[in-house]
Amino acid sequence: MVEHKVGAADAGQQDRLAQDFVRFAVEAGVLRFGEFKTKAGRMSPYFFNAGLFDDGVKLARLAEFYASALEASGTEFDMVFGPAYKGIPLAAALAVEFARRGRNLPFAYNRKEAKDHGEGGTLVGAPLKGRVLVVDDVMSAGTAVRESIALIRAAGATPHAVVIALDRQEMATEDGRDVPHSAVQYVRRQLGLQVCAIARLEDLLQYLAGGSQAALAEHHGRVLAYRQRYGVQEGAGS
Repeated sequence: MVEHKVGAADAGQQDRLAQDFVRFAVEAGVLRFGEFKTKAGRMSPYFFNAGLFDDGVKLARLAEFYASALEASGTEFDMVFGPAYKGIPLAAALAVEFARRGRNLPFAYNRKEAKDHGEGGTLVGAPLKGRVLVVDDVMSAGTAVRESIALIRAAGATPHAVVIALDRQEMATEDGRDVPHSAVQYVRRQLGLQVCAIARLEDLLQYLAGGSQAALAEHHGRVLAYRQRYGVQEGAGS
């Protein structure tokens, strides 16, 4: 696996990109604050719903962030795969954005249910081959990634990397219990895939702490308390 060394210039670019993305997500109403129950049963003070990137302008801007984050990270890949359902428009939009930037990438996605007529099967789009990039919004349990890996390998291609919009940097759950690693860390360490995130919970906290709007600043304490309770340790290899 080729690792990309992140220098000071790259890190600065990624930090600016992350702050711009958090601002965009808040202004678009995709990143909201309040009380929201997560899949793990936790009460979260914030909620990220990529389904609310629901018009052409917002989706195009989102694709720009995905592409810029991938370029800044140095992640290498040959094609794009979107897991059903939210990953499908994300993969399509990302392929369009890369074409706009001069790189024509094939993309594919899967159906939840196999089609029993026409071309049949669960895969749609370009044939899966080479190093495949999986595109999704967030990674809560890594289930969609594991399913994608199985599909990609069954087709004879290589699941190589994952790109997500937001890394929540919080403990995953296994059999109803909290574990000391996040879904992102699990995918990196146990499944051996690179993971690129446009922004992380740390970036959200930085945005809230530096915000001039009192309405946003007041959420910082609650989000920080959530991070302190459920956050994972980040470090080498994480």
